[in-house]
Amino acid sequence: MPPLLALCLSLAIAAGGWIGRALTATGALAASAVGTLILWRTGWPGMGALGAFFVGSSLISRLAPDRSVVELDAKGSTRDAWQVLANGGAAAASAVLPILPEAVLWTVTASLAAAAADTWATSFGGWSRTDPRHILRWQPVPPGTSGGVTLLGSAGALAGAASVGAAASLAGQRAALFPLALGVGMLGMLMDSVIGSVWQGHF
Repeated sequence: MPPLLALCLSLAIAAGGWIGRALTATGALAASAVGTLILWRTGWPGMGALGAFFVGSSLISRLAPDRSVVELDAKGSTRDAWQVLANGGAAAASAVLPILPEAVLWTVTASLAAAAADTWATSFGGWSRTDPRHILRWQPVPPGTSGGVTLLGSAGALAGAASVGAAASLAGQRAALFPLALGVGMLGMLMDSVIGSVWQGHF
């Protein structure tokens, strides 16, 4: 995609996110930069993946029934620059690597699928009627505990990863992107839970 078109589209989407309070002002600026790099190297397939992540994750965070769980989540429902970079930084970084655009698209899809899986897992966990279990000790823990997982949250993670994979594969006419997103998305969510259970702050 031509750089100027990538920039204009990214600015428009980021502005919409800021107006809709899905992004802070700094988050919108960061999202513009991230989006420009991704769209520049991957075109419409990358936009499909990025759009599915941004729209889906923003909506699901706001629809989560248990606000206390989402508020404890460091990502929250309104993202600032650091949170945008945490979710999209790896995808954007791959866009500046001297690799083929096809490889960039695979990296972008996998990275955004993992971010979507993590976000959707947190939000879906709010619907769970059973307490989460610690991913390493498998003991019940209070909702919002770092490293806590639920069956419903895991189903949400699968749905989040699938949304990114489906959008990228349809926009790019590459069926292999869908299983890639599912596999990497779920693995990323599980790794994030393990890391959170060991090193992340506990609330």
